[in-house]
Amino acid sequence: MKRHAIVGTGGRAGMYVQALCETWSADNRLVALCDLSRVRMAWHNGRLQELYGHPPVPAYHADDFDRMVAETRPDVVIVATMDSAHHLYIIRAMQLGCDVICEKPMTIDDGKARAIFDTIAATGRQLRVTFNYRYAPAHSRLRELIAAGTIGRPLHVSLNWLLDTSHGADYFRRWHREKHNSGGLLVHKATHHFDLVNWWIDSWPQQVSAIGDLKFYGAANAAARGEYYSYDRYTGEPAARDDPFALFLDQDPALTSLYLDAEAETGYRRDRNVFGEPVTIEDTCCVTVRYRSGALLAYSLVAYAPWEGYRVAISGTRGRLELDVVESTKTAASKTSAEAEERHIAASKGAYRHTELRVFPHFADSWTADIPVARGGHGGADPLMLEQLFSPGPPQDPLGRGASHLDGAASILTGIAANHSIATRRPVNVDDLLQLP
Repeated sequence: MKRHAIVGTGGRAGMYVQALCETWSADNRLVALCDLSRVRMAWHNGRLQELYGHPPVPAYHADDFDRMVAETRPDVVIVATMDSAHHLYIIRAMQLGCDVICEKPMTIDDGKARAIFDTIAATGRQLRVTFNYRYAPAHSRLRELIAAGTIGRPLHVSLNWLLDTSHGADYFRRWHREKHNSGGLLVHKATHHFDLVNWWIDSWPQQVSAIGDLKFYGAANAAARGEYYSYDRYTGEPAARDDPFALFLDQDPALTSLYLDAEAETGYRRDRNVFGEPVTIEDTCCVTVRYRSGALLAYSLVAYAPWEGYRVAISGTRGRLELDVVESTKTAASKTSAEAEERHIAASKGAYRHTELRVFPHFADSWTADIPVARGGHGGADPLMLEQLFSPGPPQDPLGRGASHLDGAASILTGIAANHSIATRRPVNVDDLLQLP
């Protein structure tokens, strides 16, 4: 029986609670929760009994992390805190003798990444990073085709990712909107995308150039369009009633319990005006990458599109693969967490609006690849990832989807280097930030 503790009990923690207390409870045990907010931990403990028939577990304030480890003796600590604190709990958990499972991104800058690597070297503990996108059927199928030599050696990747005015806007309501918390979208969000490219083409980034700006969100952009918003947050604000970007925490029980009721403890507001201040991250980004293999990547990210999805094309020595995914065509912002997660609910039913993977061999007819249908969060990816994490005998994985600290670092280093490039207006050599094997 493997013992687990969770530090950081926001919305994402629920996936791990269910896995440990229901799906994989025969071989795993949740022994403790740890957070800045006792209100949030009490909400999760209430659901343990209600949903899973599991008794409440000890709840520790974040300041008592060491005491939690000493008293509850977890084998593994699951880190799901704000991104900027990931390194603190990864490092301390390892120093106290625990392995770690960490939500992406592993951390937000190169200094923190080096500190994590030093701790792994000193303690010998294991770190896994949860890249659930690797397990999505379309992404796994793309990896299979490349590994089989369908297009030969990958030479060029084009990846365009669109976040819409519901999901994309949400990063500008939350703590993610300040770069010192999240590393910006090129670290927090794009770590998924860069990890996919690394994994698909089996190579790591060598040199990165980037440009990025705040073009749509933020007070200055709203004023330039002739739009004026005098309120700092949405909940309780009558003037926000018809604001298409508004999110009302008091209209959803989960948001009320996890965030609104916890404000007195934490001071954190989950529903900031996307056109307020401060917003210090970019919403429009272009990145180019040269890989160790010699392959090139052209990547773009827009966080205010009218539909959500992505288009990837990989050209190789024997042909080309093209994957198109439309996750959502919803254009208005969401008023409740249920609506805000509409695309993920659809994904959990295997119901993305459109997914197509096409193969274009040199000197032969093109064809459309089959994509298996899977059920569960993130297009069927979450259950497969959780099985790899918590099954006592995880199934064979010839695609190598489990991500180590090396994979976690390789993915964030593209975004971190991009942030440096934006700041300096110069290309950045990844090895100058952190040398990977």
